[in-house]
Amino acid sequence: MRAALLEEYGEPLSIEDVDAPNPDADGAVVSLEACGICRSDWHGWQGDWDWLGLKPPEGHILGHEPAGEVIAVGDDVAGVDEGDHVAVPFNLGDGTCYECQRGRSNICENVTPLGFAEVAPGAFAEEVHVPVANQNTVKLPDGVSSVDVAGLGCRFMTAFHGLAHRADVDAGDWVAVHGCGGVGLSAVHIADALGANVVAVDLTDEKLERARDLGADEVVNAADADDTPGAVQSTIGRGADVSVDALGIAETCRNSVLSLKRRGQHVQIGLTTQEEQGMVSLPTDVMVAQEIEFLGSHGMQPTRYDEIFRMVERDKLDPSKVVSETVALDDVSDRLDAMSDYGTVGIPVIDTFA
Repeated sequence: MRAALLEEYGEPLSIEDVDAPNPDADGAVVSLEACGICRSDWHGWQGDWDWLGLKPPEGHILGHEPAGEVIAVGDDVAGVDEGDHVAVPFNLGDGTCYECQRGRSNICENVTPLGFAEVAPGAFAEEVHVPVANQNTVKLPDGVSSVDVAGLGCRFMTAFHGLAHRADVDAGDWVAVHGCGGVGLSAVHIADALGANVVAVDLTDEKLERARDLGADEVVNAADADDTPGAVQSTIGRGADVSVDALGIAETCRNSVLSLKRRGQHVQIGLTTQEEQGMVSLPTDVMVAQEIEFLGSHGMQPTRYDEIFRMVERDKLDPSKVVSETVALDDVSDRLDAMSDYGTVGIPVIDTFA
């Protein structure tokens, strides 16, 4: 099969023919119809996240937002059949640990990060192997396009989990979203669907206009603001009830926290770069004095995807609106390179692998 291999960090991926996977006894093989190209892939391509133990080895296949058709299953797999149309989460649970057994497989104690760990080659390829398939495949509703739901593997469902499950977003609340890349635009759309008012923050007018299209009531161009948190609060007339850092740099993290009202909730979705290496200083005295909560959001349990599907069925959510373009496997390096200067808008999706 054709696959895009990471031969050297920061250099173009090598498109090569490699052996197609066979399913483990508890696994399944999915023939790819779509795979999102995520900023997390950019981090892996850069060789980031060694401080998390997630630095992918050279020669590895990246890609962690797959959707497609099951073409083979292992002998011990039940409930997943050849021909099933599925999405696959990026954080693969083992199904047996304390967290998995309590319905929190997204924070599995033995999580396997698809496309980042050597034992889990990713989905920038014609086929991908999914371990513990009973746990880690999500059957898609009839008629759903793989391209439209490619972001479900990571960005869209992480934003949904953060706003619908981790934070307390009520109708009429103000939600600020700092960073309008793929996950940020997903958060804008989801917050709007949950009945919140949304203010989107970014440095690029094009991304802010896309945020308006997805439901943002107000926008703040941080390039024009001397005090971004102050500009957010001035725009909405008070502090935000919930604020999201959808980028992961120190500045957006602090801006998000400082945008909040008293007893507000910050949701951290973006992961950091080589500059921060997982460590960001925070205005802790303000957080104590104002009883601000700091929450993390890491993927979402596959057992809860039906919440998104029900909202899609009722036209309250449309993940396809965040998809910005479709590309071929051969174009992945160009899209990753564009992310170095934040040059992508929305979610680029591979839909041609052969």
